[in-house]
Amino acid sequence: MKTVGPATGSAAPVRLTSYARGGGCACKIPPGELEAMVAGLLPPPSPGQTLGPGQPPSPGQALGGNEDRLLVGLDDGDDAAVVRTGDGTAVVSTADFFTPVVDDARDWGRIAAANALSDVYAMGGRPLVGLNLLGWPRDVLPAELAGEVLAGALDVARAAGCFVGGGHSIDSPEPLYGMAVTGLVDPDRLLRNDAGRPGVPLTLTKPLGVGILNNRHKRTGEVFAHAVAVMAALNDKASAAALEAGAVCATDVTGFGLLGHLHKLARASGVTAVVDAAAVPVLDGARESLRAGYVSGGTRRNLDWVRPHLDAGRAGEDQLQLLADAQTSGGLLVAGEIPGHPVIGELVPAVAGTTLVIR
Repeated sequence: MKTVGPATGSAAPVRLTSYARGGGCACKIPPGELEAMVAGLLPPPSPGQTLGPGQPPSPGQALGGNEDRLLVGLDDGDDAAVVRTGDGTAVVSTADFFTPVVDDARDWGRIAAANALSDVYAMGGRPLVGLNLLGWPRDVLPAELAGEVLAGALDVARAAGCFVGGGHSIDSPEPLYGMAVTGLVDPDRLLRNDAGRPGVPLTLTKPLGVGILNNRHKRTGEVFAHAVAVMAALNDKASAAALEAGAVCATDVTGFGLLGHLHKLARASGVTAVVDAAAVPVLDGARESLRAGYVSGGTRRNLDWVRPHLDAGRAGEDQLQLLADAQTSGGLLVAGEIPGHPVIGELVPAVAGTTLVIR
């Protein structure tokens, strides 16, 4: 297990994770609750129209039938919204923020920025400008720490070639940070989660296990430098490689875990996803930490959500919890083979009542 000493870069010896109930993308509202929450925002099908898996209301219908520029909206819970402009391009828009996932303030900023930018890459786009979203308990934590968070995020945005133009901040009981990001994408080369087809392999571009290691970090103070490096890494090269390989379907793996995001992709595409559990890459130390009990509540909720749609085969509970581990700034899950990254399964024709099969 790769364990290193004290975090570096903090303005003060403060354990940021102790100021939050959850951490990183594990603090997301559970997927089932979230879907129920937004269900009323979509209009019902038009008269005579029946919608099945992979057949959302058309973009024009989602806007009341008088607009066709919204290419990706609420329909399938994709990674970002996409709106066609009038000049042959499209705008990608997203927002993402969360409570501290690590104690080091600058690392938290780096991870949160990479996570927000990932939604643009998951759609096949390139980020143009980000706006800071900051919540800070100003009577509890020093302002210098907030400055470290913002500086870390700026470092990552600059590496992505993305401008940072201000943002918004509030006084909040828990520290929160993220970004609203706007990017550009070719509307004819979108990566979206409803475009999967049977017979296509599945590629994962980052290993699983950061949720487990982050949970251990929060509870013990141990720092896992290799997990921080994975979370702070951009998905820009993976996105470009997916487009180069001709992929049209992708998502990123964050708070709902591999199984949760793959369930959404398979459901939206009207297919079933088969996962080769032995082929899924896992961070060093994650399996041992899982056996030691460092599993987040978000991971357990992810597994409960997909279980009714899951054929687990011979996979044990530990294996399923690892596949459902709530990731923060995870990799891209691409329907297609991407050189240099492991193929972890494939999409097959839909099996009634089952979106996920573990073998």
